[in-house]
Amino acid sequence: MASGLPSNPLKKIQLNRISHVIYKHEKIAEAKQFAEDFGFSEAETIGKTTYYRGYGTEPFVLALEESDKTEFGGAAFAVDSEEDLVHAAKTLPKEAKPTDVYELKTPGGGKAVTFYDPVDGFPFHLVYGRAQVERRDPSFPTLKINYPTEKNRGVNEFQRFKKRPAPVHKLGHFGMCVTDFAKCYDFYATYFNFHPSELVHNDEGVNKTVFFRLNRGEEFVDHHCFFFFEGPKMHVHHSSFETHDFDAQVLGHDWLRQHGYTNCWGVGRHVMGSQIFDYWFDPSGFILEHYVDGDLLDMNEPTHHTKAAPDNLHVWGPEVPATFLQ
Repeated sequence: MASGLPSNPLKKIQLNRISHVIYKHEKIAEAKQFAEDFGFSEAETIGKTTYYRGYGTEPFVLALEESDKTEFGGAAFAVDSEEDLVHAAKTLPKEAKPTDVYELKTPGGGKAVTFYDPVDGFPFHLVYGRAQVERRDPSFPTLKINYPTEKNRGVNEFQRFKKRPAPVHKLGHFGMCVTDFAKCYDFYATYFNFHPSELVHNDEGVNKTVFFRLNRGEEFVDHHCFFFFEGPKMHVHHSSFETHDFDAQVLGHDWLRQHGYTNCWGVGRHVMGSQIFDYWFDPSGFILEHYVDGDLLDMNEPTHHTKAAPDNLHVWGPEVPATFLQ
């Protein structure tokens, strides 16, 4: 609860983890069918919004809202305390239009503050006090790999799979195209415990892309949970969801292909973050990613600086399509 003391404007809002993303769709039935084929499990429908969970402990990781306009509804991060919500409401700049703390009427409950990116105006949500749920069994075998000189699977022991969607575990990250990289970077690095894992610069040495992780000290965190790059028009680039392993990912790839969806890019392996990726267009044209095997970092790892180049995006897989770069 709030202490009643003035908030320290230099204190950073402590983000704990990425929580969920919100998408608004005119064609909600098609969006919901894609969510099921992508590997989400429906949790609950409240009003015009359907909430989907993974097999992890978040009450939901994706919200699909029926709307008369198709647009990105923002990402949400859980904060460490209600004090962080109060601090955000009081100290974020007026350009960000922060709300007061309000009650959430979503699965898991809790409280929230919403603000709007001060450069491009996209919504960003902070949540606290959501009740976590019990982890589910993904009903997927743990692989025992037989390498050339190391055999981990017993004799007469088989590995057999069934065709199915890739089971989503959790939301890993989301990314935006912004119109002023320097201003966005200054805002998020100043007010939150984001820390750059990678900074990517152009030929003139000017940073134009950042992959942010959370500064959680010695705690292991994903290589990035939020990234953005500069471009001529603001838009959400993609949201990325972790699945069980590589077999699950490729089974999901085949499932989506066989059900008539459009692949954006993949399967391949990234350089920055190291994860194996597979990007798909949903029926509204939003990009969603399945990923596995991403890097974990703590604050002992310094920021890496890289020059922008196509080969920096992936080490194997199809060539980068123009639709992904746009």
